[in-house]
Amino acid sequence: MRHIISILLENEAGALSRVSGLFSARAFNIESLTVAATEDPSLSRMTIVSSGSDSVIEQITKQLNKLIDVVKVVDLSEAPHIERELMLVKVRATGKDREEMKRIADIFRGRIVDVTESTYVIELTGDCSKLDAFLEVIEHPLVLETVRTGVCGIGRGDRILKV
Repeated sequence: MRHIISILLENEAGALSRVSGLFSARAFNIESLTVAATEDPSLSRMTIVSSGSDSVIEQITKQLNKLIDVVKVVDLSEAPHIERELMLVKVRATGKDREEMKRIADIFRGRIVDVTESTYVIELTGDCSKLDAFLEVIEHPLVLETVRTGVCGIGRGDRILKV
């Protein structure tokens, strides 16, 4: 099962390395990793997407809580949450493909953020399945380059990750 683990940790050098080291030491794959400072500059929020059974994720969560830099750990997948990812895609856009790329971007509520004579750069945000679907719709040879940020997530309603 896919899990989104949100971690509040001290904003210090080496904190990211210790968390990712915990996953690699147990031969556990990180599918997506995002990290940035929070509203409190002394804390960072890390979001990790990984797949595994509930018992494996529970073990990882317990190990994360033992790390000195970690302040709080929450598995967002356990309750209603919102997740988003940003993707930039550079596509070939010449001749008849130019209008088609515009049309597909509009359908997926994407934005064309850069235009040249032969390419478009399209910005899309949404959950992973939306971004994957966009890439499936476009003919493979037209995709020149893809960059994805990884998932960020937040609990719905009153659920807050705070000290």
